[in-house]
Amino acid sequence: MTRAVILGILIACAPAAQAAASAPFASRPEVRAFIREMVERHRFVERELDYVFARARREPAILNAIQPPAPMDRRPWDAYRAIFVNDRRIQAGERFWSAHADALERAQREFGVPAEVIVSILGVETFYGRNTGRWRVVDALATLAFDYPPRRDFFRGELVNYLLLARESGIDVFSMRGSYAGAIGIPQFMPGSYLRYALDYDHDGIVDLRASAADAIGSVANFLNQHGWQANAPVMAAASVSGEGYKPFADGSVDPRHPVAELTKAGVRVDGLPAEARAALIELENGDAPKEYRIGLANFYVLTRYNRSSFYAAAVMDLAAALRAAHQPGGR
Repeated sequence: MTRAVILGILIACAPAAQAAASAPFASRPEVRAFIREMVERHRFVERELDYVFARARREPAILNAIQPPAPMDRRPWDAYRAIFVNDRRIQAGERFWSAHADALERAQREFGVPAEVIVSILGVETFYGRNTGRWRVVDALATLAFDYPPRRDFFRGELVNYLLLARESGIDVFSMRGSYAGAIGIPQFMPGSYLRYALDYDHDGIVDLRASAADAIGSVANFLNQHGWQANAPVMAAASVSGEGYKPFADGSVDPRHPVAELTKAGVRVDGLPAEARAALIELENGDAPKEYRIGLANFYVLTRYNRSSFYAAAVMDLAAALRAAHQPGGR
């Protein structure tokens, strides 16, 4: 089939597709099927879900925002890092650490996650709670669940989780706001993570990731712990490369499956790690500038369960190192 024929089909189908997408959620067949499933599997009341989906809004801007950038538009590593590792975020992080030192110390003791890593994640995610998102979560998840085919199943699952969360917590389903992907609160938990890992860490009887810094701190530590964080273990190390033998190892994987000795033999230089340690070679693309390389260990992999990006995990650890230095006596 030629490109012209395909284009003609797409143009012919576009009005019908646009009409279906612009219809209220509650009247769409796939949403009706979703409502019936929620009633049957989770014992929701049908008329209550009718009310929700009659008022949920399709947000085209969310569909634009979630599209992956074209290769030429992807931010290089040094520009990405500069967004998060800078004086403003370090100083705000130091203030957050001082204000919530007791909760951070307890989380580090109970879960084995260093305080600076917890603070860094909250800094990267929402600038310590300043930028938690403006979208109604129900609108974001409904839009992506029913109008974003590439990840439809994931977002429908999160829509289920959100409705369960709202029911279990007694929260008005329209009151909660978050990111364009439906992430919630200071740590930007998706609803499924909220249900599984969020803690009432300030013991006030409410799990509140939107307003309670203590709950956010404990929940981040619990998330990492439950995903296999190893206390007192390294996370990553700087590396350099030479020759051509390292290239098959720079395959984008963050899975620590190669012994350091194997990487060293392939031309990767790294200091301070035992030869038998399992690691991944992390290549950080940097536009026209030279690439940077890191060795990612098991805890680096755990960080990518929070956000599946090597840029993200590397930035978290660089900000954590800066925060630790600033927090030391005489720091900054």
